[in-house]
Amino acid sequence: MRVRLLGPVDVLVGGAARPVRGQRRKAVLAVLGLHPGEVVSTGRLVDLVWGDAAPPNAVNALQSHVSYLRRTLDDKAAITSRPPGYLLDAGADGTDVAVAERLIAAGLHAAGPAARARHLQAALELWRGTPLADAGGLPWLDEQAERLGQLWLRGRRALIEARLALGQHAHLLPDLEQLTREHPFDEQLHGQLILALYRLGRQADALAAFRRLRRTLHDDLGIEPGPALRDLESAILRQDPDLDVPAAADGPVDPAGAAPTGGPVPAQLPLAVPTFAGRADELAGLDKLLTDEREVAVAAVTGTAGVGKSALVVHWAHRAAGHFPDGQLYVNLRGFDPGGRPVEVSDALRGFLEALGVAAARVPADAAAQAALLRSLLAGRRVLIVLDNARDAGQVRPLLPGAPGCLTVVTSRDALGSLVALEGALPVTVGLLSPGEAGDLLVRRLGAARVAAGPDAVAEIVTRCARLPLALAVVAGRAATRPELPLADLAGSLRAAGTLDAIAGDDPVSDPRAVFSWSYRALRPPAAELLRRLSLAPGPDLGADAIASLAGGPAGAPLAELLRANLVAEPTPGRFCLHDLLHAYAAEQASVHDAAPGYRVAVHRLLDHYLHTADAAARLLDPTRTGEPLTGPRPGTVVTRLAGRDEALAWFDAERRPLLSAVHLAADAGLDAHTWRLADATTTYLDRRGRWHDLAATQEAALRARRRAGDRAGLGDAACALGRTYARIGRYEDAEHHLGAAMWIHEQFGDAAGLARAGHHLGWLAHDLRRYPEALTLTGRALRLFDQLGDRLWRARALNATGWIHGRLGEHREALQRCREALTETIALDDRHGEAGAWDAVGHAHHHLGDPRQAIACYGHALRAYRELGDCSGEAGVLAHLADAHDAAADPVTAADHRRRARSILAGLDPAP
Repeated sequence: MRVRLLGPVDVLVGGAARPVRGQRRKAVLAVLGLHPGEVVSTGRLVDLVWGDAAPPNAVNALQSHVSYLRRTLDDKAAITSRPPGYLLDAGADGTDVAVAERLIAAGLHAAGPAARARHLQAALELWRGTPLADAGGLPWLDEQAERLGQLWLRGRRALIEARLALGQHAHLLPDLEQLTREHPFDEQLHGQLILALYRLGRQADALAAFRRLRRTLHDDLGIEPGPALRDLESAILRQDPDLDVPAAADGPVDPAGAAPTGGPVPAQLPLAVPTFAGRADELAGLDKLLTDEREVAVAAVTGTAGVGKSALVVHWAHRAAGHFPDGQLYVNLRGFDPGGRPVEVSDALRGFLEALGVAAARVPADAAAQAALLRSLLAGRRVLIVLDNARDAGQVRPLLPGAPGCLTVVTSRDALGSLVALEGALPVTVGLLSPGEAGDLLVRRLGAARVAAGPDAVAEIVTRCARLPLALAVVAGRAATRPELPLADLAGSLRAAGTLDAIAGDDPVSDPRAVFSWSYRALRPPAAELLRRLSLAPGPDLGADAIASLAGGPAGAPLAELLRANLVAEPTPGRFCLHDLLHAYAAEQASVHDAAPGYRVAVHRLLDHYLHTADAAARLLDPTRTGEPLTGPRPGTVVTRLAGRDEALAWFDAERRPLLSAVHLAADAGLDAHTWRLADATTTYLDRRGRWHDLAATQEAALRARRRAGDRAGLGDAACALGRTYARIGRYEDAEHHLGAAMWIHEQFGDAAGLARAGHHLGWLAHDLRRYPEALTLTGRALRLFDQLGDRLWRARALNATGWIHGRLGEHREALQRCREALTETIALDDRHGEAGAWDAVGHAHHHLGDPRQAIACYGHALRAYRELGDCSGEAGVLAHLADAHDAAADPVTAADHRRRARSILAGLDPAP
């Protein structure tokens, strides 16, 4: 059992962490834990835990808290009542503070630098964050937290000193730079930074660091650096040999600079994430490298910011380390880093050479010579090399081994295309987690019981974090530190504040907004502008022509740069997207850098692209389509050229979701004409594909847009279209209301054609409701109106409808006559869709007149036409009719096959009534 105070307050029992719930309970445990083996009086406990806010029953409350803590510790004797108070009896190492103090004392008094480093490193690993992180707000505990923070800093300084004595200055440099920023007046840390820079051959940088410190001390404190720092400056200026790493630190060296007996076996991999989840495919891909027969094996692991590339590779590297008996080398190249300065290749090479036993004094000054020496040392060895967070392929190449046996794994936000092309690197692309993998990550961090208790909240958290591992890890970390917080509340905070704001933090490494910014700042201006423009697109993905329209011109080069930087994904060829959090970040940047008028023009071009391409595609699907011609698109708009019906159908299939989003974008932007025209242009496609709920949503938007624009005449067409679709999805009352409204509007405006069309659809609604006499009356009236108007196309459609209804009334000979006439007319008019419906109706009449073979032949014509047109709903209906006809023809096997195919198609359509 151990009480842990060097971070959030909790206890370890049997190796498993147990939370302590309630701030006062944490405070009681912290006070006792900071007095191990000492009796703390009841009065002092009350004073330290409650202060001036102590309630009258504080002593009783204290007793209750102690009882709770004993249960949590699983040991009633761990906290004993001993007058005049309580004592924590957990043994010499019963608190992490006691262990840390013992290890630091041992480290400070150990005989050699290696022993000192081992003790000090073990001590510092006990810190899990800010000491007493969730027991603050009480004066004495705040003082203790400050004391423990200083203890950490004392241990950190001592560990750096020991590692400098071991010649590990290259690896210490990033930490020293960070620590000196955090402690600008700490002369010991600055002295260690200056010494590390000097030992790396960066004398000028070392002297510049001294001058910066002297200026800071003079300007802010009015003092000069102490004697130790001034002596260090003098020693650097005269290049004192005493500043070099002592020879004893590395042991005896041979003339080449490497240690004897094969040299040391480096083990530089950082700590693996203990809660790693998912990535089975990526791990399997890396595993293939272990049996790769190529001369030099390299993997390029790439993906967007925060997607978990480093966690994946470090996890795999620990798993694969046994295959590399000569060790593992690791360097964070800081290609995308808050400091904005990647690691110099020479510094990385020095770090590797020293890890392989080369004394610092023996490392060549020239980077090319360093790379050659590294290749020589790696020849004949089996070493795993991890090059993490590379800027580009150029930063990586000098670090690659030159002979078989070693394996190099590189991670980068850059696509590293040239490394794949020239060095034959195996590309491993890391995408967003699947929903299941994201759930597994939360289970590993929060426990199965807590995740299972809130499945809806978990699903929302996963969605709002865009399945990005970094965002999920931040949210899980917050949930872990607040075990009493329901996950539903956490999901609500993401919903209320927006995910980027809700998970923002002080640490840039774990703040997705900051992490994205490092990639964004590396972009050239055209690519940065295109990224901001992409945030204007509402749909899940975009085609190349849509992107060019947003940009107002050719966008190939900036788009390629965004792909290389993994800021844009290409999930399928020619389709590009941002994940939700990157989309939100790009939108923030757009609001900062771009003026609103430019926004509106770009949105207008995007909508023009969709409208003009969709209108052309709709005319290819239905050559009988009528309507007023569109005005030309805005300059800079790219309209996709489509060669025929198949290309039009494929374009609609690819663009369905972006088109639906475009309708609502147009409505939100107040572009009413775009709203209803886009809705109209997508009607044929959505209807034939059986996407009736989507169709209803677009037509509802079109109706609202007509109302806003005061287009009273257009309201009739909008209400008619919506009523027809409502009938498709079984909303019969709404359908009847809107179709009736359409008839009234057309009548008011004297629009006989609109009145006839609305009457036709109202008649078909009556057919769907099995009110066949009423349906015959309404469609007959519409037929006569079309006759009077000379509208042959709609007359043929109405004629076929009346024939079908006669069939429903059992008047199959009348039905056959009317539907045959409609068939002849639709063929003459080249109305392929109307022809398909007429063949279906003629087949239905033959079937019920006792001629299933003729019916099957007619249904075959209808089936071919519907398939040619891409009308899934029509195809399923004809297959069902074919099944009935084959049953009548005593062919049950074929009938069953047609029914199976019809069910398969219907399963992919919106549910019909």
